[in-house]
Amino acid sequence: MPTDRPRLTITETDDVAEAIDLAAERWPETPSRRELLLRLVAQGRDVIERERDGQAERRREAIRRTSGALSGVYDADYLERLRDDWPA
Repeated sequence: MPTDRPRLTITETDDVAEAIDLAAERWPETPSRRELLLRLVAQGRDVIERERDGQAERRREAIRRTSGALSGVYDADYLERLRDDWPA
């Protein structure tokens, strides 16, 4: 089928063959090795997205947990005094 999108060629190395074979065990209703490979790609994408979302949520939680932890540590004019030491 004609397309403007890039086409990829993947050699079925031992690792790729093993991954497709495992996918065939998991999804026996998917007979085509090509379709199994596409399902593996989609599954990998989903895992990466979940990990990314979890990491972002852990960072937000760390920000919430530590928010205000240094309140009152520095005087109101601290930055101004610090900058006074910088060359102009």
